[in-house]
Amino acid sequence: MLFKDYFSTQSSIYSKYRPSYPRELFEYLASISPSKNIAWDCATGSGQAAIGLAEFFESVIATDASEQQLKNAKLHPKVKYKLSKAEETDFPAEYFDLITVAQALHWLDISKFFKEVKRVLKPGGIIAVSLYSLVESDDEINEIIDDFYNNIVDSYWPAERKFVDRLYENIPFPFKEIKAPKFLMKTFWNCEHLFGYLESWSAVQRYKEQNGSNPIDLIREKIYKIWGNPEEQKELKWPLVLKVGVKN
Repeated sequence: MLFKDYFSTQSSIYSKYRPSYPRELFEYLASISPSKNIAWDCATGSGQAAIGLAEFFESVIATDASEQQLKNAKLHPKVKYKLSKAEETDFPAEYFDLITVAQALHWLDISKFFKEVKRVLKPGGIIAVSLYSLVESDDEINEIIDDFYNNIVDSYWPAERKFVDRLYENIPFPFKEIKAPKFLMKTFWNCEHLFGYLESWSAVQRYKEQNGSNPIDLIREKIYKIWGNPEEQKELKWPLVLKVGVKN
């Protein structure tokens, strides 16, 4: 089965410029897991979530179907990276205490993946899928990024992006759902780091391929003007959506 690869070409950018998940997220997931022996971070990308899990679990297996993404993954002694599709693995049945998918469920064959989750998750084990949408800053920057997202690169997103726009509300979730607390991703970046983050978007890469120009250039000066000193760090935030379920 082929997989939809939208990130290998910018895997080093993805690794460098994507925001980190809050420690509280992984602390919460560990607190509801039946044990803290082994977790699987599926579609790990460059390993942001896997590294967070490693603080709370004895071992973490992190898989991705992109070899290039794994080459840029962050190393950790408790994290084992493995090239594997999410929907077809060689893991033993009822093996994992916790399975996570961070900012990636919409790229998978969801029904086949959830079937695999039910096979490899222990009874009482936890499945947690998360997403974050647009970055938030001050009102003027928000307005520019909203326009960039909705009017400049909108048509260059793969169709699966609509699941993110709808906050996964339209995705069947065949597990006993647990109401999860709200989390917020926060960081302080300078102006160039924000541009690097936008560069990691698959829609930006597709725009560049089809038009031979960088769409970020259409907003660069506007953001510089509002930002002031480009080396100044500003707080940026992403509300995190978390769906958590238990295997019966």
